[in-house]
Amino acid sequence: MDLYDRLSQTKRQRISDGATVPILEGCDSTPRTLVLLWSQLGDFDSLEYAWWIQRGAQLLQTAGIVVRAVGIGDLKSGEKFCAYTGFSPDCLFVDPTAELHQQLELSPGLSLKLSWLSPSQNAWLNLWLMCAGIGSPGTLAEVFRGYRGDRQAPQLIADEETVKAPPLPPLKGSTFRWAGGSGFQRPFELATLRLRNMTEVLSHWKTYVPNSAYLTQRGATFLFDTQGQLLYEHRDQAILGFAKQMSRPLSFLESLPDLAPPL
Repeated sequence: MDLYDRLSQTKRQRISDGATVPILEGCDSTPRTLVLLWSQLGDFDSLEYAWWIQRGAQLLQTAGIVVRAVGIGDLKSGEKFCAYTGFSPDCLFVDPTAELHQQLELSPGLSLKLSWLSPSQNAWLNLWLMCAGIGSPGTLAEVFRGYRGDRQAPQLIADEETVKAPPLPPLKGSTFRWAGGSGFQRPFELATLRLRNMTEVLSHWKTYVPNSAYLTQRGATFLFDTQGQLLYEHRDQAILGFAKQMSRPLSFLESLPDLAPPL
C-alpha cells in the first residue's frame, strides 16, 4: 500500500465536530493536498508550523492546495490549538497515541530509558536533552537564529502589530527596527513569537499535552498531487526542524511551476 492510500484509509477525530472520519475526506478533487503530521499540539514545532500555514493561507488557496493536519492530542487539545493559532478545526485531526506517526515510521526522537523513571519522566528527560541539542541535530542553531535574526528570512512581525509575550511588556513590531531595520527577520523577533507560544502552552499545559509520553515524537510533511503522487516530503529529525529551510518553511512550494514564491 502506498503512502497516499494509507493516509486515505486513515480515520481520526476531527476537531470541528468531534466525528471520526477519513483524514483526507473531501480531498479527491483538489489539485494538491498538503498533509502535515504534527508532534504534540503543545510543541514549539506544531504551533510555529501552524503560524506559517496561516501566513501562507492565501498562497495555498490560490494554488488549490488543501491542508490536512494530524496532531498528537485529544479533542480539547485541538480546540485550544485552533482557538490560539487560527488554524481551521475542519482541517485538524487528533491522534492521542501517535499511532499514525508510528505506522509511518516517523522519528520518535531521543528514546533513552532509565529503569527507575516512569514513561512520562523518561519522556521529559529525553525532551530536555533534545532541547539541549542531544539527539536533536540543528536545534540549538535554530534557537540561536531566533535571537540573532536572519536576513534570509522575511520580516515576521508587522510594524503596526503588537505582540503580547509575557513576561515581556507588549511590543510593537516597529520596536524591532531598533535591532537592525526592517524587511527581514530582525534580532529577537522570532524568539519573541516563540516566547508567546511557550507562555500559551505553559498556561494551559494539561489541555495541550494530555499525555506526556509522546513529548519527543517528531512529525512530517507530505505534498500530493490530484492522483495521489508524492510531490514532496520532509520527515522531522529534531525539535525546531519541521522544515528543510527553517528561515522559509514553505519554500518547498517554489519547486511547483505554477506557484509564486511563498511568503
